[in-house]
Amino acid sequence: MDDSGQTYTYLNYPLENGQVLAEAQLRYQTYGQLNETRDNVMVVCHALTGNASLHAWWGDMLGPGKVFDTDKYLVVCCNILGSCYGSTSPVSIRPGTDQPYGLDFPDVSVKDTVRLQLCMLRDELKVASVHAVVGGSFGGMQAVEFAVQAGSTRAAFTDAHGQPFCKHVVPIACGAQHSAWQIAISEVQRQAIYQDPAWPTDPFRATHGLRVARQLGMISYRTPQGYGSKFGRERQRGRGDDDTDGPAYGSHARWQVKSYLEYQGVKFLQRFDPVTYVKLTEQMDSHDVTRQPAGSCPGTVSKEQVLGHVTIPVLVLGIDSDVLYPLAEQQELARLLPNATLEVIHSDDGHDGFLLEQEQVAAHIQHFLTLHERPTTT
Repeated sequence: MDDSGQTYTYLNYPLENGQVLAEAQLRYQTYGQLNETRDNVMVVCHALTGNASLHAWWGDMLGPGKVFDTDKYLVVCCNILGSCYGSTSPVSIRPGTDQPYGLDFPDVSVKDTVRLQLCMLRDELKVASVHAVVGGSFGGMQAVEFAVQAGSTRAAFTDAHGQPFCKHVVPIACGAQHSAWQIAISEVQRQAIYQDPAWPTDPFRATHGLRVARQLGMISYRTPQGYGSKFGRERQRGRGDDDTDGPAYGSHARWQVKSYLEYQGVKFLQRFDPVTYVKLTEQMDSHDVTRQPAGSCPGTVSKEQVLGHVTIPVLVLGIDSDVLYPLAEQQELARLLPNATLEVIHSDDGHDGFLLEQEQVAAHIQHFLTLHERPTTT
């Protein structure tokens, strides 16, 4: 759990599926100051296993004079609903009990997560409007949903003048829906957790399964070219008396890529738990701009209809080597959003390019923002 930042609480928060969270808590961090007109807010959304500590994962883009300019903006980063870094999640103590929710934590959608953030911005921070929303991967899905829920005069959230509550949006490396390809990859990761002997009787201890799930994820985030240039067929040298490359092949071969995946899996256990991972990947799978609120007819609204209502300027960023969220999905987003621009990040590192190519990402966002009037600073 991340103890830094502030916490917003929404009592009896209604979820998209009709369930109610007795205490929906949202952990968030802020950087910079709110101006007098309360409209210089920039929201940055984190990815699947991230948190509200923006400085820890996009730090090169945060600070005075940078794209997330703390001299000009109040930069806000929220830990998503369902995550184990301070917001209400499977590790949270269920109200009225002394036990965590665990597997009883309700199914939360991306729409639920974004609506809670919008409520916090409006009701707790008293924000008049949001200048920009930026996010990559799962954060990009949130950015798309911000555009749907607050990016037109017809949206659920508007400003005091009936104009869009969010003025600009930058989704990176995502699409309008979580595709069958992406759901399949998430499902295999969940199955790795389900096969752990501790699941489901002691699910928080299903750490072997979580380690394998993380390793599968680390493969999907990169590319054959990236792995080839980083590891090739090199072997890990032993230590001490065994200062050799070891066997050339077989079960005892010490491939560098094998060592890397083992390291990533073990390291992940220090900051995440199996139940949260299952619930958050299921939340990612919920991403679908066409799904209508409870009580309406599902499947009657197309992507074209929903995204066609978004009137605000949108910068869509895709990565040319992304095999998890292919560039075709960003091309579709840019085509369906009436006021969108598409830019491409060039990288050999696949989906992780949105984190590793910060210089390119920052340059595109900065150029996009300079095309539009900046808010007045204090």
